[in-house]
Amino acid sequence: MSVILAGPAAAMDSGQAEWAQTYDSVARLSVTRSTTPLLSPRTLAATEQAIEDYRRIVGAGGWGRVPGGAGSLKLGATGPAVAALRKRLIVTGDLDPSATTSGVYDSYVEAAVRRFQARHGLIETGVVNQATLDAMNVPADYRLKQLETNIVRLRSFSANLGERFVTANIPAALVETVENDTVATRHIAGVGKIDRQSPVMQTRALDVDFNPYWTVPASIIRKDLIPKMQQDPNYLRDNHIHIFDKNNQEIQPEQINWHSLEATNYRFREDPSTENSLGVVRININNPYGVYMHDTPAKGVFGDDFRFVSSGCMRLQNVRDYVAWLLKNQPGWDRDRIDATIASGERLDVKIEPPVNVYWVYITAWGTPEGVVQFREDIYQRDGFSPTAARAAPAPSPAVRAQAERYDTAPDDQ
Repeated sequence: MSVILAGPAAAMDSGQAEWAQTYDSVARLSVTRSTTPLLSPRTLAATEQAIEDYRRIVGAGGWGRVPGGAGSLKLGATGPAVAALRKRLIVTGDLDPSATTSGVYDSYVEAAVRRFQARHGLIETGVVNQATLDAMNVPADYRLKQLETNIVRLRSFSANLGERFVTANIPAALVETVENDTVATRHIAGVGKIDRQSPVMQTRALDVDFNPYWTVPASIIRKDLIPKMQQDPNYLRDNHIHIFDKNNQEIQPEQINWHSLEATNYRFREDPSTENSLGVVRININNPYGVYMHDTPAKGVFGDDFRFVSSGCMRLQNVRDYVAWLLKNQPGWDRDRIDATIASGERLDVKIEPPVNVYWVYITAWGTPEGVVQFREDIYQRDGFSPTAARAAPAPSPAVRAQAERYDTAPDDQ
């Protein structure tokens, strides 16, 4: 088994005024391209092979636990924990047994840790942080069960999905565009929180809204907006959110009792801008859940290990590239026009002709034709394992929980 380097990197300041071109073009934040789609006969065959490989690993006793505290295992470290780490990496093919014979955390071990992190959707630091340690200490039989569960999901998409389609893998928080069974673009995503999950569905992308308004859903008025106004009476004005009554007349925040549910009787709309909660573009998809795909001003989420931060919608990195792919068959809609439309601030809706098939899926384990075996946390607990197996799954670390709380304080996006 081998590993392909992939995955997000460090976050940047989300307060940049015009971040779309600079942030999205930083090489260290890009997602490594691959020609093999997640939903593909080649991925299905590779996952079947991965199951056989992991059955052999389990039959041989699996792997031992890696001791040590978060951050203690890094370049230059020595001792029994490093020896245990090396053994763990060798079992899954992340480290060549002949690459190093010392008990030192050398450059070979560091590179192997980076490969392991890439396979598990973690930021490739080369340091065994808590998230990496948790992933390493998931038992081999649990990983095998993940593969066996997900092969069933992959088989359900073995039919013809269309010449052009989009796959959004929720546990991986990753979106890919596919054309003629080849990946065209990949996009790191922010997806639904554990208590506001992104739905699994098969749908179509219908149109692109440039410089959109954001109308606050009733659920977010109750859960987010009312508490924020109780804490800060200037919250709406600071975020350019206007209030309208049933006659479409604008009213002022002082006219509402924020210590009641009175606010749910009104419509709240945020003006278009680069700081709009939807960013500069929204992609509408046909569905009964009220969710869609869109840009975001909070670009820092794309550099996090934990990207389960929305109210069900999907926030996309490099959203302009995504829109360019969706509209590539539309006469006159090249990247230059997309950039110019966004820069103008003009409200404009463009139909996607013909509509593009979109699949939101829940895949936590899969193989690739290159022999790479990928795993993601069963964040929504949908794999359906026994309680014993579920307890073996990695739990969000304190840093992960802090990230979730940090993004909960920002305007949400359903």
